[in-house]
Amino acid sequence: MQKRLCKSRTDKMIAGVCGGIANYLNCDPTIVRLITAALVLFVGSGLILYIIAAIVMPYET
Repeated sequence: MQKRLCKSRTDKMIAGVCGGIANYLNCDPTIVRLITAALVLFVGSGLILYIIAAIVMPYET
């Protein structure tokens, strides 16, 4: 079965994007959230990328 990048319905804080990425990469969601927070703080486009991912990524079934 092929893996799909989807937003998480169960492991989410805002939109489930970080939980879905962590599930896809088989890693801890906290690490993905910390990396996302660093991108938002230090790279201005991090927030825009998160919003785009929240809109484009489907929810897991």
